[in-house]
Amino acid sequence: MRHVNESVSSDFILVGLFSQSGPRQLLFSLVAAMFIMGLLGNTTLLFLIRMDSRLHTPMYLLLSQLSLLDVGFPLVTIPKMASDFLQGEGSISFGGCAAQIFFLTLMGVAEGVLLALMSYDRYVAVCHPLQYPVLMRHQVCLLMVGTSWIAGVLNACIQTSITLHFPYCASHIVDHFFCEVPALLKLSCVDTSAYELALSTSGVLILILPLSLIATSYGHVLGAVLRMHSEEARNKAFTTCSSHITVVGLFYGAAVFIYMVPSSYHSPYQDNVVSLFYSLITPTLNPLIYSLRNREVRMALIKVLSRAGIRSKLC
Repeated sequence: MRHVNESVSSDFILVGLFSQSGPRQLLFSLVAAMFIMGLLGNTTLLFLIRMDSRLHTPMYLLLSQLSLLDVGFPLVTIPKMASDFLQGEGSISFGGCAAQIFFLTLMGVAEGVLLALMSYDRYVAVCHPLQYPVLMRHQVCLLMVGTSWIAGVLNACIQTSITLHFPYCASHIVDHFFCEVPALLKLSCVDTSAYELALSTSGVLILILPLSLIATSYGHVLGAVLRMHSEEARNKAFTTCSSHITVVGLFYGAAVFIYMVPSSYHSPYQDNVVSLFYSLITPTLNPLIYSLRNREVRMALIKVLSRAGIRSKLC
C-alpha cells in the first residue's frame, strides 16, 4: 500500500522528444508548424462540411468525425511537449498522465473503428449505389459514430484504470514525450507480463477486426470497380476510395508497430518517432489527403473563399 500511495502522489518526468536530437530548435519548429497546419486543416474541413449543404452526406458526416478526432490527438500531446521544451523541464502530474492515457486511448480506438466503418460506407456507395440512401440513412450514420465513440470510451476506461493501478515505486522517468501505456508499464515495480499479454491480445483484436472489415469491403469494391465499363465511374471510385486507403495505411501502420510488435523489438527512439507519426503527422496529413483529392471539398472551399471576396484557381 505504501508503494501505491507513492506512485499516486509522485509526478512523472517525461524525457521529451528532443532530448537526444541534434538541431533541437529546428525540429521543434517543424513540429510546431505541423501542429498548426493540422489544426487549421482539420478545423477548415469541419467548417466546410458544416457550411456547405452539398457535403451533408453520410461520407462527410463520418469524415467530420475523423477530423474531430484528428484535432484532439495533437492537442493532448503537443502543447504539453512544447511547454516542457520551452521551460526546460518535463514533469507531469499523476492526474495529467492519466488524462493523456485516457484521451489518447479513446481517440485511437475510436478512429480505428471509424476508419473501418468508413470503408463500409465506400463499399455500399460503389457496390450498392441504388440502396445507398437506405443502407446509409442518417440513423445508421449516427449509430456508426456512436459505436466508434463508445468503443473508445470503454477501452480507455479499462486501460487507464488498470495501467495506473500498478505501483510505480522506482524510477518515474518516462522515456517518452507523453504518457503512453507501453512506456509507463516499463516503470512498474511489479510483474506486468500478464497484463502486457492481455494488452497485446486486445490490441490484436482491436486492430485485426477493423482491418478485416476494411480488407473485405475493399475487396468487394475492387471487384466492382474492375467490372465498371465507364472510365469516369472507375476514376471517381478509385479517387474516393484511394484517399481512405491512404489514411488507413498511415494510421494502422503506426498502431500495429506500437501495440502488436513485441516490446523486445522496440527502442525508446523508435517508439517516440512512431508515436509522433500517429499523434501528429497522420492528423496533419488527413485533411490534405481528403481535400486535395476530393473535388467536392475543393469546390466548397472555393465557394467560401469567393464569398469572402478571395478568388482562387484551386479547381
